[in-house]
Amino acid sequence: MSCIFLTDDHVYKVKKPVNLGYLDYTSLESRQYFCQREVELNRRLCPEAYLGVIAITQEKNRISMGGQGEVIEYAVKMRHLPEEAMMDVLLAKNQVLPQMIMRVADKVAEFHRGAEIISGFGDIKTITTNTDENFSQTEKYIGQTISQEQYEGIQEYTNSFIKNNALLISKRIADGRIRDCHGDLHAAHICFTNGICIYDCIEFNDRFRYCDVAAEVAFLAMDLDRYRRADLSRVFVDAYVDKSRDRELLELLNFYKCYFAYVRGKVESFKLDDPLISKEEKAKTLTVARRYFELAESYIR
Repeated sequence: MSCIFLTDDHVYKVKKPVNLGYLDYTSLESRQYFCQREVELNRRLCPEAYLGVIAITQEKNRISMGGQGEVIEYAVKMRHLPEEAMMDVLLAKNQVLPQMIMRVADKVAEFHRGAEIISGFGDIKTITTNTDENFSQTEKYIGQTISQEQYEGIQEYTNSFIKNNALLISKRIADGRIRDCHGDLHAAHICFTNGICIYDCIEFNDRFRYCDVAAEVAFLAMDLDRYRRADLSRVFVDAYVDKSRDRELLELLNFYKCYFAYVRGKVESFKLDDPLISKEEKAKTLTVARRYFELAESYIR
């Protein structure tokens, strides 16, 4: 969805002019708008990193950041966060401690407590729209990144769970559990610097960000499972439940773990169609996507 340009001190994120169905960046105006939304929304959990939106301009043959001439693109300008402090990097080195995970849980629970309660989302119709979209958008990858058996098994489990838990889903709405969340809470978006910075939330589609807090908790718990750290996954969930007093979310945990593992498999599969991604990177992507779908399947057993 984006191209990232790194300097020693800053990061410039430029959105690609693509329409992926669930997002549309095809016009310059839409890219400017979503750059602004990205900055506004991410300042909730990582204010020090998001510096603003900068115009990319062209004057004769010179292209500049914030220069004179015609505006040809926009970029989100960020501080360059230290890679060595990213949770995914630390997980790979076995350097994430339970105390660190508990701090993340506290931050997420506090964020959810103050987040806006959203009406008109989180119901069966919205959830079904999201899950149906998953299946329709991954059908073309059957035989590549997901098998027919996995596809049908996860689809059957998903539809049955939604049908059988209609009362619980309605209760979550009535209890104010649908909030304006982060929407993309996984290890690569958490940096242990200046406290804890949680960045890169979903700005391009409110439907994915307006969700049950249980879904947000399940996303990171699923990602910790992916790193084969089920112990840290349990620490995160337990610490969040202790802080929020929301034990009911445990009934939804595996459903949303399955959903988000499937989402990540889908997103990785999309990369196979991106002409800007090399053949070598696509070979790695194929493996990653398959592992995500295998993880999604593991939650329905």
